[in-house]
Amino acid sequence: MNLSRIDLNLLVYLDVLLREKNVTRAAEQLGITQPALSNGLRRLRDLFNDPLLVRTSEGMTPTERAVELQPQVRTILSAVEQAVLPVSEFEVTESSRVFRIMASDYAESTLLMPLLFKLRDEAPNITLDILTPSDVTFQDLEQGKIDMAINRFDRLPQSFHQATVWRDSFSCLMSSGNSALENFDMDAFLAAPHIWVSKTGMGVGRGMSQRDSQRLGWVDEALAECGHERQIRVFTRHYQVAALLAKHPDLIATLPTQVANLYTDDPRLAVRKPPFMIIPIELKLAWSPLLQHDPGHIWLRRRIVEVGEEISGRA
Repeated sequence: MNLSRIDLNLLVYLDVLLREKNVTRAAEQLGITQPALSNGLRRLRDLFNDPLLVRTSEGMTPTERAVELQPQVRTILSAVEQAVLPVSEFEVTESSRVFRIMASDYAESTLLMPLLFKLRDEAPNITLDILTPSDVTFQDLEQGKIDMAINRFDRLPQSFHQATVWRDSFSCLMSSGNSALENFDMDAFLAAPHIWVSKTGMGVGRGMSQRDSQRLGWVDEALAECGHERQIRVFTRHYQVAALLAKHPDLIATLPTQVANLYTDDPRLAVRKPPFMIIPIELKLAWSPLLQHDPGHIWLRRRIVEVGEEISGRA
């Protein structure tokens, strides 16, 4: 391959085309005309000897070769963008930067307050803009529209960077007057009505029902392996709501232990170990390759991981 044949703009075109899968929208985002982008697509097809995007009933569909190229192209463009950026230090005490973070309710409840205490003295002028998973998409994260996402991810796009904040077990939270506490075994667990809390993903959520066994998540998957299912009476997407509902004399909420530990000093609530094994979960920090080398971003990522280590160490 003669590198002189490669126009870097073509890789920019390909990156946007594979993201948008629509020539008109891609041209608008790039600020060029549709014929200019169509010409660019023809040159890309010639360069890679592949159609790259094929028109189907569902619109423009990437070929297998295009799917393979997408993370490679993103990495190349990210490296070029970082190479031409001016090098500057991140002045922590002086910065008034706003960091936009997508955080699940679980992450907000357990991580945010200790993080704010850590930032208060070190970076007094920094602002955190916290968004919910339903506010953003993986595309927003990939394009750097938000700085990072903190959640439990079933999957992440290959191009994303990630770090583990902590691993967490599960605990049962219930009223201190709940009769199940007298002998909290599997029979008592199954006899009680339960509160289900969503393992919230990114994008708009959907409704739930007891029959959605494939979507109920870790607790119910672990129960199914034992040949059991629980009686779910409330579906919620918020851990703090689940904790409030657990004060009901009959209901049980099975939550990540870091959440349950927030209520250990509340005399109205009791925390117990589940009477069966549930695989621990991982809270992850994910970000775009576009921000991998950003000094301020590096600083905040390190602080979040440090806070996570401190919290999990205390647990």
